[in-house]
Amino acid sequence: MTQRLIAIGDIHGCRTALETLLDAVQPSAEDTVVTLGDYIDRGPDSRGVIETLIRLGERTQLVGVLGNHEEMMLEVLHHGGSHHAWLRYGGVETLESYGFDGDLDFLPPEHQQFLDALGDFYVAGDFFFTHAAYNPEVALEDQEIELLRWYSLTNGIPTQHQSGKTAVVGHTANRDGEILDTGHLICLDTYCYGGGWLTAMDVNTRQVWQANEQGELRQ
Repeated sequence: MTQRLIAIGDIHGCRTALETLLDAVQPSAEDTVVTLGDYIDRGPDSRGVIETLIRLGERTQLVGVLGNHEEMMLEVLHHGGSHHAWLRYGGVETLESYGFDGDLDFLPPEHQQFLDALGDFYVAGDFFFTHAAYNPEVALEDQEIELLRWYSLTNGIPTQHQSGKTAVVGHTANRDGEILDTGHLICLDTYCYGGGWLTAMDVNTRQVWQANEQGELRQ
């Protein structure tokens, strides 16, 4: 089998959708799977999602990007950040999935290692992957974190990056469950936690798989 370069959009605690998707995609040891961030919050099983991704990394080449939701949680847990915004945007569901009892040191070491390994962006072939967006005129290594992690495409879609590579992002939920593909930018957040779909795409061939929290699959 030819090596595939597969991106997966925002999971948001939707473990059933993730496992259904992975059963369909069947990533191999030769494939590279890039997860675009927002593994936690809002959906019912953030802990289970992290567990599934850790196991996935044992059988394929997994590259994880850090999402704004992971940033919010880590700011609260390790840097004394205010918890109000995180809890408002789905942190309560994450805490419940970990059986939170008031101790902020609730992440298992393996989960902390997974989070520590997440990057701001990833480049492969004709593509670059990040959570939210980018400045088209700035090199990837010089991008502002605010753009990479927080910018919503509803505020405008950036033009093609100066590298000429195609951007693959998440973060901005396409509530109709359809992929946004402008040619130079692909957004794979298809609103799984809100009743939509979790999307995976082999970016080289544009083959798409989608699954929902009911365990249903569409291709």
